[in-house]
Amino acid sequence: MAAKKEEKSDGVRERTKKMDKKSSEYLIKSGLAGGFAGCAAKTVVGPLDRVKILFQTRNPQFAKYTGSWSGFPTAIHDIYTSTGVRGLFKGHSATLLRIFPYAGIKFLAYEQIRARVIKTQAQETASRRFISGSLAGMMSVFLTYPLEVIRVRLAFETKDEGRSGLAAIIRRIYLERPSEIHHNSSTPLTATATSVLKTATPRSGLANFFRGFTPTLLGMIPYAGASFLAHDSMSDLMRHPRISSYTTIPHTSREESETSSYKPKQLRYWAELSTGGIAGFVSQTVSYPLEVVRRRMQVGGVVGDGHRLGMVEVAASIYGERGYKGFFVGLTIGYVKVVPMVAVSFYAYERGKYYLGI
Repeated sequence: MAAKKEEKSDGVRERTKKMDKKSSEYLIKSGLAGGFAGCAAKTVVGPLDRVKILFQTRNPQFAKYTGSWSGFPTAIHDIYTSTGVRGLFKGHSATLLRIFPYAGIKFLAYEQIRARVIKTQAQETASRRFISGSLAGMMSVFLTYPLEVIRVRLAFETKDEGRSGLAAIIRRIYLERPSEIHHNSSTPLTATATSVLKTATPRSGLANFFRGFTPTLLGMIPYAGASFLAHDSMSDLMRHPRISSYTTIPHTSREESETSSYKPKQLRYWAELSTGGIAGFVSQTVSYPLEVVRRRMQVGGVVGDGHRLGMVEVAASIYGERGYKGFFVGLTIGYVKVVPMVAVSFYAYERGKYYLGI
């Protein structure tokens, strides 16, 4: 019996031994843990994500459902009635195609940036956590953004006939061209500048896959920063000595020494899900207006007159339509979706790291 206990203890120590965060093994394992965590989280909330995109982008068939508590379940019912379960997960293949590298890069980058910004327990400050999360989120967006545009366009389509596949959507986005806009220039200098700008600015092709990139990148600063900050801060609270016996799993911690880095105890499943849920609530609240702007920009080729609007123009259009409330359309659904999504994501990532030995 004692031998079994000692063997179990040795197994725990083996899983929590120090590993160089710069090593290829750590990079691969943290990337895999993050990628699978993202896929698990997105699958859980796939139908909610589809409806939220339809609301945010003012899809003509679903605009009537916005603004009421009954709108969301009614929209879900209509989609299920017309297209079945498949309709609730339209665009989900593109979602997984994007989320695996996105989440993998985000968590991997956070670990690497955090290791350089926060080298000891004494440097565990809110500002350093926020900066680490923001930089990690921006890096993941920069490397995976075209896949996000494809995903949104697949989710935006609601036609029963002539459904577009992944290849068709990619081709359509690539070939889209904004409508011609004629400027009446009063001076030769203005006319020349307008002509040069028109010639130099890509009007189709790869540029179409970066619609809404600026608000996405800006929105990632508060979103990822607040998400990681809230999660790490709530994790500290859950590990407070007064309640740690109820919230943590025994024998899963590691003290800081010359040969090992500090690793806190693993949280119990309900505690880890709670910290992730709070992180999702906070991050969604602070970044939602920019998310609405980028969604409208991403579907710019299939709504309106085809004129490619900039971030300021889209924001002005949203405000003109519904005032400040327009920037919070679908926020309730956002909470319903993001809170469980982020909770599952952090839970799966933390458990994945533990069982992979990092």
